[in-house]
Amino acid sequence: MPSNCTRRRFVLFLAAMFTMLALDGCAGFFNRDAMRVTVAGIEPLEGQGLEMRFAVKLRVQNPNDSPVDFDGVALDLDLNGRAFASGVSDQRGSVPRFGETVLTVPVTVSAFSVARQAFGFASGNTVSKVSYAVRGKLAGGAFGGARFTDSGYVDLPGMGAPAN
Repeated sequence: MPSNCTRRRFVLFLAAMFTMLALDGCAGFFNRDAMRVTVAGIEPLEGQGLEMRFAVKLRVQNPNDSPVDFDGVALDLDLNGRAFASGVSDQRGSVPRFGETVLTVPVTVSAFSVARQAFGFASGNTVSKVSYAVRGKLAGGAFGGARFTDSGYVDLPGMGAPAN
């Protein structure tokens, strides 16, 4: 019959092995590359009152070796460094490993956001580019989902400095 000391060592050995395997699994999860998300299109939707609504199409690319399952999407859109639109969707699905999918998220733009942007353009400065930033989250999964960001500039045709 094994002694208490031998049992204790065996239990400690099993606990150490379990901990190493668990940490190895977590390390594999945290070494995931970030999702790549770009705006693929924007289509108008019917709004209410003074608000505007759009269907924002997002192309989500998964550069990882395992699929990313999601159960809900949240999205915030900033223009020129100011909050502009936000939206959520309860759609669910999966982005395949080394694959992509297109999601549609309805967003709402308040009348105040439109007015704030209009006052920014009317300030007298000639604007030829508008900066944008998209932040969001694919909800679900074992660790709460995957966050994403994208930013850049949109050229406004015919809005540059006047020609002499």
